[in-house]
Amino acid sequence: MSRRSGGSPLASPPSGEPRWSFVRFAALAAGLAVSTAASEPAFFDYGPLAEAVARHRLFSDDKTFVDAVPRQAPEEILWDYRAEFECSHPSSNLRGFVALHFILPEEIAGPAVPKDQSLPDHLEMLWTALRRPAGPQIPGSSLIALSHPYIVPGGRFREMYYWDSYFTLLGLQASGHRESIDDMAANFADLARRFGLIPNGNRTYYLSRSQPPFFSLMVDLVGAVSGPAAALRLHAALEIEYAYWTDRTPGTRHRVTSGAAAGLSRYYDRLDTPRPESRLADETLAEQSHRPPGEVYRELRSAAESGWDFSSRWLGDGKTLATIRTTDLAPVDLNCLLWHLETTLGRTAAAEARRQAVLRCCWSSSDQFFCDYQIAEGAPSPHLSLAGVFPLYFRLASPEQARAVAARLRQSFLQPGGLVTTPTTTGQQWDAPNGWAPLQWMAIQGLRNYGEDALAAEIAQRWMQLNAAVYGRTGKLMEKYNVQNLELPGGGGEYPGQDGFGWTNGVLAALLRQYPGLE
Repeated sequence: MSRRSGGSPLASPPSGEPRWSFVRFAALAAGLAVSTAASEPAFFDYGPLAEAVARHRLFSDDKTFVDAVPRQAPEEILWDYRAEFECSHPSSNLRGFVALHFILPEEIAGPAVPKDQSLPDHLEMLWTALRRPAGPQIPGSSLIALSHPYIVPGGRFREMYYWDSYFTLLGLQASGHRESIDDMAANFADLARRFGLIPNGNRTYYLSRSQPPFFSLMVDLVGAVSGPAAALRLHAALEIEYAYWTDRTPGTRHRVTSGAAAGLSRYYDRLDTPRPESRLADETLAEQSHRPPGEVYRELRSAAESGWDFSSRWLGDGKTLATIRTTDLAPVDLNCLLWHLETTLGRTAAAEARRQAVLRCCWSSSDQFFCDYQIAEGAPSPHLSLAGVFPLYFRLASPEQARAVAARLRQSFLQPGGLVTTPTTTGQQWDAPNGWAPLQWMAIQGLRNYGEDALAAEIAQRWMQLNAAVYGRTGKLMEKYNVQNLELPGGGGEYPGQDGFGWTNGVLAALLRQYPGLE
């Protein structure tokens, strides 16, 4: 049984249909203009259909369903589902229903590698393979159309991601693709103006959160390749970004308001529901945790805003995901990035106050390393991670602190393939034995800032050689790598290892330029 509407293809559903959106924000403080157009894309929650798809494990990856494109108005599909399934036998053909009503996405595989293609030539080919054109908004799709071409990471990541893209831009700069850098930065500025934040990625289900705020560093890159005037045109979007992270955007709660960490910021997703792209995993964890479900969902979502989903740094006991407590921490990397944003905007007093707070709260004298700050406990976290290199990257550390960080990196993080993300093995992907391109870059450049050139070069060489070795064996550049056992792939986390891969390509291209001959 199926219902067909003769009206508008996007007619409003009956009252009570499960639809929500973070598109239509109230006007921001300080007179910042943010689009509130009714035509902006909004996330459609298919409610019982989405729950059934997850519960019956129709796809190995929940992201497949939320990335699918509806063949008709979402409201009509939900009505059809209810008409066909609510009173039907449990053996009804759910898979057939989804295939009939949706166009399912495909993973973005890396291109076929011609025999004996050099690594630099492969990197150049990937810029084309991972490039996506601007285009119109597809009705009902979760993909937010962008006005300029963009680069996607690859694999299951079919959209443009926020912090990934900064490291992609480094490779575009090294490869001489100035226009692509301008296009990507323009897309992020457009997203900020339209939605009041730069979302995790250009999907409607990401509109409740951002990611590590690298946009001010992107603006620096635009200035370097296209001149100061081009960078200046992006400053209005920087103000919107700053409003989001300082709670002048409705619904945000990023700022710590009391205690020694007052004025520092944390990650905080505006929703306390399961992530649509990871619905089953979130619901299962919430049930097993014996905590209020909304609390667990918020913490998982907030860790996703950090980009480190997931890591021992967010876990209360340092090992079990059920103890996740992201919002209880003032992350050292986030606050260094916001210091750079404040400096870029000329907010000198705010930047200095944040710098002092980072040095006061995030330096662990016992570990001789920079750590996240535990807000309730009033002390640095005992869980070490490569987020501790960010004060070196931004030159906030003292020379003595930088020397101590370098020693700790060599003692606790340096592995045959580069730097491990944390010294802890938990089964989460942002822990041992994995290494990630963006963190190698931040560590290498941070060490160079303080004259630790030998260690920086050693890390670069180990990482580049690992990338090259895996490419030689597989013809692929991966999202993450096992830096402890070079014969094994990176692993852990919620999904299989992905190839492509945007930020790996970007960092490798930039390092090849910085360290010619090391590979």
